[in-house]
Amino acid sequence: MLIHSARQLITLQGGPQRGSDLGKLGIIPDGAILFRDGVIQSVGTSSDLLSAYRDEPRLDAGGRVIMPGFVDPHTHAVWVGDRAAEFEMRLRGKTYLEIMEEGGGILSTVRETRAAGVEKMVEETAPRLRSMLAYGTTTTEVKTGYGLDKSTELRMLEALIELDAGQEIDVVPTYLGAHAVPPEYAHQPDDYIELICSEVLPELSKWWDHHVSRRGKPFVDVFCEEGAFNLRQSKRVLEAAKDLNFPIKIHSDEFMSLGGTQMAVDLEAVSADHLVASTPEDILAIGNSETVAVALPCTPFGLGKAGYMPAKDILSAGGYLAVATDLNPGTAWCESMQFVIALSCRYLSLTPAQAIAASTINAAKAVRLENKVGSLEPGKQADIIILSCSDYRHLGYRFGTNLVETVIKNGRVVIPSSRKLV
Repeated sequence: MLIHSARQLITLQGGPQRGSDLGKLGIIPDGAILFRDGVIQSVGTSSDLLSAYRDEPRLDAGGRVIMPGFVDPHTHAVWVGDRAAEFEMRLRGKTYLEIMEEGGGILSTVRETRAAGVEKMVEETAPRLRSMLAYGTTTTEVKTGYGLDKSTELRMLEALIELDAGQEIDVVPTYLGAHAVPPEYAHQPDDYIELICSEVLPELSKWWDHHVSRRGKPFVDVFCEEGAFNLRQSKRVLEAAKDLNFPIKIHSDEFMSLGGTQMAVDLEAVSADHLVASTPEDILAIGNSETVAVALPCTPFGLGKAGYMPAKDILSAGGYLAVATDLNPGTAWCESMQFVIALSCRYLSLTPAQAIAASTINAAKAVRLENKVGSLEPGKQADIIILSCSDYRHLGYRFGTNLVETVIKNGRVVIPSSRKLV
């Protein structure tokens, strides 16, 4: 297919963007893009491509924006049940600790998820993935972490494999067994870490290599935070994962800096996520590394908090910055990367161009897919969205509506517009 007559074709050519380079969109005015068999063949002006490829099926973009599909590099999209009652409790003044003491919080989702089979997990997660696709996300990372035991966590990974095969959106799996201390180990968190490192990760490695050899191993993540796992415990998980050739990520500095971000850099983690409470030393370390800082602005927004990642400081330090939804049932039930862009412009002080780059090519780097998705370049996967506007700055400027009109995944129109293919 040849899509032509875009007022702005946003290519983001040239790879991930760090520091002051963030926001170079590579716009081609009156742009066009040709793809065959799910792979981009050529980008350029409409006049050049229409002349060179006269016999291709064509779609007139009608002066709209064409850009890469969004990549969401941090979600907890697979879970069972909801926590709407807890949202109301917070509005009535209950603290997170009080809610947990009453049986709420992560552990309430753990109870419902543990009781579910793979079929139920798929049934409840699939609509969320379809919603993400409708808002323009064509690739998403999804974590486990609501099982907190070996059998449920493996069922969650099975559900993710099934969802990846059965949905248009590409699913990148992450094992997050160290999301919280399970109730069975409430007073023995070190014993739970020992279980993960000596039993679960080796078994997961063998299971994955035997059953899912067609793709690389999942990421392994850990929540390094007061009330979750300390620096020593987190380091043990990540080092054990690295020894088994799992790529690693970390939740760090959401409420307090425990040293997790520096550790992530030292261990060459692919990303460090949250970073709201990062120190100047943390920021300098990540700015000089290949580890991507992933901002999750929906989380403080969902909690009604004023603290957001110091994104501009990370860029000033020369770092890679990405943004994500943190889609989860407790603090950020949001499937829209468009809304993340709007929050990023207002609370991270990013320009629309910077937020777009952070949600596409840099987000792809945060899941090790920057050579496959996140930009519109020959040889890359044809994951393309067409907006209902003629200026990219409407992303960020507008919010609470869906500006994505057409979604093309792997070269196939999966969410069509009313315009005709000829």
